Amino acid sequence: MTDSHTTAVLDRNGLDALVKHLAGQGRTVVGPTVRDGAVVLAELASADQLPFGWGTEVEAGRYRLVPREDGAAFTHTAGPQSWKTFLHPQREKLWSADRTADGQLSVVEERPDPASYAFLGVRPCDLRAIAIQDKVLTGGRFKDSGYAARRTGAFLIAAECTEPGATCFCVSMGGGPAADAGFDLALTEVVDDTGHRFLVRVGSEAGEEVLSHVPHRPADTGTRTAAREAVDGARERMGRSMPPVSLRTLMGESLEADRWDEVAARCLTCGNCTMVCPTCFCTTSEDVTDLTGDHAERWQHWESCFDLDFSYLHGGPVRSSPRSRYRQWLTHKLSTWYDQFGSSGCVGCGRCVTWCPVGIDITEEASALHDELEARLRHQDHKERPEQRETKR
Repeated sequence: MTDSHTTAVLDRNGLDALVKHLAGQGRTVVGPTVRDGAVVLAELASADQLPFGWGTEVEAGRYRLVPREDGAAFTHTAGPQSWKTFLHPQREKLWSADRTADGQLSVVEERPDPASYAFLGVRPCDLRAIAIQDKVLTGGRFKDSGYAARRTGAFLIAAECTEPGATCFCVSMGGGPAADAGFDLALTEVVDDTGHRFLVRVGSEAGEEVLSHVPHRPADTGTRTAAREAVDGARERMGRSMPPVSLRTLMGESLEADRWDEVAARCLTCGNCTMVCPTCFCTTSEDVTDLTGDHAERWQHWESCFDLDFSYLHGGPVRSSPRSRYRQWLTHKLSTWYDQFGSSGCVGCGRCVTWCPVGIDITEEASALHDELEARLRHQDHKERPEQRETKR
């Protein structure tokens, strides 16, 4: 077994050598880069394409790039994409069918050979999101073979968080800014008077093998200490937090809360929160044909529980109101996900807060539901007390 505590140090040239070595293995290297006013995920040819010198300023419904004087590459917060864009793509052809000259049907599965991915800069919250999607899409009786093919052999390089954003709340979801599992290599960026460098931890035999081909030096005490302090400091500076209660129980006891009406009055039911969420997995299928009727295709694409037709049955949609659709999303994410998959469906990345066009904040909604439940229980207790006193007499 590989020693998960093995550490080394890369400089910027070493990071570039890492990217080029992975590409030389035939892998598609994907990482953060600046494009169209945001840090997005795209294929990288070299480490120079990383967002060196750029950070982000986020709030509910707000995202801005901001320049940094220190030249750091991994101090931005989660952008509009997550790694599911590559592992669980938005649109995918499943099969095509053609009518032959003798009237028979020829059906061909359209799953192409998957790319061999290397993901660079995976945040710890996204490592947990990938683990959740692994369980959802490959852990049960009904497996997504396309996801499984893309996920198998994917090489994951984590980037630990040293500067959380104002919409981050991973700590209150049981996670944190440190990468604890699920990576092949984990980087912690350090920029100080000693220089700009990356502490590397090895998390797998594949990671150890790749690191052996990249110029590096043994980790020194100063770099290890600086990296640890930066990550520990990030844990204490989360921008948001969930109420410190059982969210699973809270959602189950709040199905008739008045708060749902208030959030529904603001919600556009646009589905942005589900599109940017790294764990939302719902899809639907679409059959299309050409004008002759001799060629047909089936496509799978993302779907959202905010779509009015998502719950459509004969006679109409089950969840026809914005209240019911927002409640479905939030209660599934924080509560009934446990019933299906044994965990929460939220990793606290904050994307749904940042990219909601009207700034709806999932942590604010959970806190409001908690406050309403507490008020209701106090009111019930106050009403019961006179009866209890009468009984005691």
